[in-house]
Amino acid sequence: MSQYFETAKPEETAVIVAVYHNQQDAITMQAYLDELAFLSQTLGVRVRQSFTQRLDKPETKTFVGKGKLQEITEYVKEHEIDMVIFDDDLNPSQVRNLERAFNGSEIEEAKIKILDRSLLILDIFSKRAQTTQAHTQVELAQYQYLLPRLTRMWTHLSKQKGGIGMRGPGEKELETDRRIVKDKIALLRKKLDKIDKQSITRRKAREQTVRVALVGYTNVGKSTLMNLLSKADVFAEDKLFATVDSTVRKVVLNKIPFLLTDTVGFIRKLPTLLIESFKSTLDEIIEADILIHVVDISAPDFENQIEVVNQTLIDIGATDKPTLMVYNKIDLMPPDEQGLAEIHQEDQKIIGISATKKINIDTFTQLLYDLVVEKYYVLNPNYLS
Repeated sequence: MSQYFETAKPEETAVIVAVYHNQQDAITMQAYLDELAFLSQTLGVRVRQSFTQRLDKPETKTFVGKGKLQEITEYVKEHEIDMVIFDDDLNPSQVRNLERAFNGSEIEEAKIKILDRSLLILDIFSKRAQTTQAHTQVELAQYQYLLPRLTRMWTHLSKQKGGIGMRGPGEKELETDRRIVKDKIALLRKKLDKIDKQSITRRKAREQTVRVALVGYTNVGKSTLMNLLSKADVFAEDKLFATVDSTVRKVVLNKIPFLLTDTVGFIRKLPTLLIESFKSTLDEIIEADILIHVVDISAPDFENQIEVVNQTLIDIGATDKPTLMVYNKIDLMPPDEQGLAEIHQEDQKIIGISATKKINIDTFTQLLYDLVVEKYYVLNPNYLS
């Protein structure tokens, strides 16, 4: 299993490929390319070149047009590139056609690997997972991704052709593998159900405690803010999905305790399989009393990132909560734009901070305290201040 998802080794090289609609502007396109490159670099892959094409929709057979495919193929072979990474999911037929285009139809083992966005993200999640729950969630998503793509693993047996009605060894082995994968998926689901029940029991035990969840796009500084508030050593790094496991810490502000949860970051085109398998982790957000939506205000496409997070919150049913919008990394903004003060907009509080430079942290903690103490008195009406 892990061998199939070992997509990258240190110093491997790649080109990235994206198809964009004619309506998308150049800034958005570049932000998307930068994100795909960052995802690749998170796995230790060095991106040598990017290729884009504007199409109404990706080509059915090869994702990109014939001319663009020829251009990419020539570059890949000339520069001895190890892999080609696409910014969208590829169906099994597209993968087979692309492997033939880059490796030739007679090759038994693909020298140039073809990856899509979901496989890239799944591999990052696999490497970042720390707990049994996260490992199980990622493995389930991996097997679900693998199941419809098993055919491509046996294309090298297609040369063993039999007569009409004959079934070659590749097809028999493929059917066996499908049964194995389906059985594995069933076992992982049972294992997750058991873990989920334990998680529900733990959350019920915290019903009288105010619960606050950090949400946001990946790599916006949630873990850094978590460390600042809880004084805990939560892993924080300038890489996408530095945090995969949910981390819960007790925090006390002015003698009022609450639980703070750092959750997995969202991302554009987050694989549906991950959302499904990480349901119990996302339940930490659904059952939270207050959300802190952290935004990287220095990102050129921060507004699009906000939309992605808001849509994900809608999808999981977690929009009916008091939310503190935190514009993080204001220290990376031009000096004349760093004075982002507290804003009240449609009952939503917004504050600009720098978690690393500790700018506006006192104002931020006061805003958070106001939200927490209000909920605390509701849960603990007999509390004497």
